[in-house]
Amino acid sequence: METKIKKTIKELPKIERPREKLMQYGPEKLSNSELLAILLRIGRPGQNVVEIAKQILRQCGAQNLPNLTLKELTNLSGIGPVKACEIIASFELGKRLLQGKKAEIYLTPRDVWDELRDLRNHKKEHFVIFYLDSRNQEIKREIISVGSLNANLVHPREVFEPAVKNLAAQIILAHNHPSGDPEPSEDDLEITKRLVEAGKILGIEIVDHIIITKTGFISFKEKNLI
Repeated sequence: METKIKKTIKELPKIERPREKLMQYGPEKLSNSELLAILLRIGRPGQNVVEIAKQILRQCGAQNLPNLTLKELTNLSGIGPVKACEIIASFELGKRLLQGKKAEIYLTPRDVWDELRDLRNHKKEHFVIFYLDSRNQEIKREIISVGSLNANLVHPREVFEPAVKNLAAQIILAHNHPSGDPEPSEDDLEITKRLVEAGKILGIEIVDHIIITKTGFISFKEKNLI
């Protein structure tokens, strides 16, 4: 029986190399073993770094890896003291950064109005997108356009490209009316309809469109306009 020769990382196609894959597609496209392989950096004779990473995760389980001590890590095959320190440091840094992150949750139109208090007095319209996960937590927000809204300024590509990139499950649209009148214009209605249809194709829900003014707001959802 012929023994299968295991390839080194350099012998793998570029699409299968963890670092190249991350640079091309982003970290969310990598498996746990590929992410760990980037931390480990190099393999050993007869076993490339991805295979070592897979073996380590089989031994300890991905959910247990962040909690392992230095001694426990160095007892795993393929991890020496230096690599163990790097793994512990990466998890500790991530833990500290996440603890300092406040996740905003948006459940009502008033939440959005409260959050956009800085736009209420602007003399130009600002079209803002809240990109949310499935639990209504903010992933990112972005100002898409500044100026009177029309279909040329607010294109579905500009709205949904960040949504796809950031793995958003849903979106809230919002913009201000400097006139003080929160009633939607024909352009507001047309843009919203266009974005809702684009969202259906991509599987990303437009939860609401909220028009804010200095003194109040209206919700397309509450008025059955969305």
